[in-house]
Amino acid sequence: MTALAGCGGREAEPTSDAAFQPEPVGSAESEAKLDPAKDFEISPYGGADFEGMDSVRLSDLLGRPIVLNFWAGLCPPCRAEMPDLQEFYDEYGDEIILLGVDVGPFTGLGSNQTGRGLIQALNITYPTGSTEDASVVTEYGVFSMPTTVFITADGKVFRKWSGIINKEKVVEIALDMLAPSSDGPGAATG
Repeated sequence: MTALAGCGGREAEPTSDAAFQPEPVGSAESEAKLDPAKDFEISPYGGADFEGMDSVRLSDLLGRPIVLNFWAGLCPPCRAEMPDLQEFYDEYGDEIILLGVDVGPFTGLGSNQTGRGLIQALNITYPTGSTEDASVVTEYGVFSMPTTVFITADGKVFRKWSGIINKEKVVEIALDMLAPSSDGPGAATG
């Protein structure tokens, strides 16, 4: 089991306790070289993109950018951000893959059954699932819940956000990731 720093905080109301502030980890401006995203297998819970599939590898989804959201069924900030993620999926799902991965069993924040129940209770339709690969938590640096990783269409980690994220921030980072640039990440800003 992996110890987590906590279940994140709300972005809108800064507090004096920096440990509970969501933060961008890396940035488009500071990334000179992007690291490849770790490939792993996902067992789908649901989502239109996963219909009829027993499993899928992250590498199978490459070709479009991916917003990879790590969450857990018993994590209140994870639950709070899911409606915003659903809105993002409804608006940008044709351009960018949104994938929720339940890591509750590795973090002590719920079982796969708990995760499936949360997805059903919130009527989440974006692709979600779980993995049996516990190393994913460490490989992606999931030290607070939730954690969102932005992956380029060719499988490189573009940005990482630790803590709760809202739709506006997901859109901002995703559009920055999509921005055409010959000078690398962050060169096309606006």
